[in-house]
Order: sequence, then C-alpha cells, then structure tokens
Amino acid sequence: MSLSFIAEFESLCLSFLKSQEQADAAHDIAHIKRVVKVAKQLASEENANLAIVIPAAYLHDCVSLPKNHPNRHLASTWAGEKAIEFLVSVHYPNEYHQAIYHAIQAHSFSANIRATTLEAKIVQDADRLDALGAIGIARCMQVSGALNRALYAIEDPFCEKREPDDALYSIDHFFTKLFTIADSLNTPSAQLEGKRREAVMHDFLNSLALEL
Repeated sequence: MSLSFIAEFESLCLSFLKSQEQADAAHDIAHIKRVVKVAKQLASEENANLAIVIPAAYLHDCVSLPKNHPNRHLASTWAGEKAIEFLVSVHYPNEYHQAIYHAIQAHSFSANIRATTLEAKIVQDADRLDALGAIGIARCMQVSGALNRALYAIEDPFCEKREPDDALYSIDHFFTKLFTIADSLNTPSAQLEGKRREAVMHDFLNSLALEL
C-alpha cells in the first residue's frame, strides 16, 4: 500500500465515520484515532498486514451500541457488515475484505468471537488497550456517567467483602472487567503495554483509597 493510497483511504474513513451515530462519548472519533494509532504501532512491531489492520481499526466501531443495549453482542457483526459495504463503495481491494470483516467482528468483548489471524488479534489488542491506563479510567467514567452509575459503594468501595457489581458502581467495573484485560491480550507488544497501563489504574485506586 502506498502512502498516498493510505492517506486518501484514511480521509474517506473519517468522513464516513463522522456521518455515523456514536453510542456514547467513550466511542467517539478520538477513540477511533487512538485505536488506529496503537494498531499501526502493534502491526509494525508484530509484522502484520497494514492493508487489513488499518481499515479494521478505523471501522471497528462503525456500528456501536450502548453498553446496556440488549443487542450489544451483535454490534461488531453489524459493524463488519457495514464496513464491507463501505469498502465496496470506495473500491477497496476485495482480497482483504474477509480478513477485515473477521478483525472487526472479533474485536468485541461482548461478541466473544476468537481472533484467529494476527491482524484480528492486533485490532482486538489495540481496542482493549484503550480501556486501560489513564484513558481507560476516563472512558470508564464517561460510560458510567451516561449509565448513571454511582462512583463507588460507600460501605466497601473496593469490593473487599462483596462481589463487584458494575451495573451500580463505576469502580466495580475495574474488578469485573478492566483488570482482566491485560491477561487477555494476544501479542507480546500489547501485553507489555497492557501491564504498564494496568499499573496506572492500580495507582489511581490507591490514590482514591487514600482520599476516601
């Protein structure tokens, strides 16, 4: 892929995405750009095919449903279908379509589809890394605010004596999901970065505990 082709395609992707409805503030264009940036970096480190990684990273959330939507588990499949329609419309080479579709479909936690190609693993890793670290904390609070969750359970903020319930409390989401992400990452490059970002989140909770 030439640099001019990539630049033109990325411009088309951004124009397309800006016309789509986003599920919440945590899944906006800024999230897409971060995922693309990390996916490119991982692809370079892991020798993956950018012709698959770049479109899949840009289009992975072209259909995005709220966290509490009953069809949330279908969003990545619908996103894959819409992405292929877009790729056909801009004459993106057919030989990459199936691999891009799989990478989009497999990126989602709720879909529970195993990533079977290196490129799909990289897109999944890039998306999951955006749920960790400082940006992960901020996004967790964005989603929690939209769902009207309390920040923490007053009697046991850090789930020391109870089962976490992230339907009620923002901090509980760290324990139900966020602290499982680093161990779920596929590629060595992502695993290293995941542990760094997870440490940031532990530091945040330690600081919060001191303040409480």
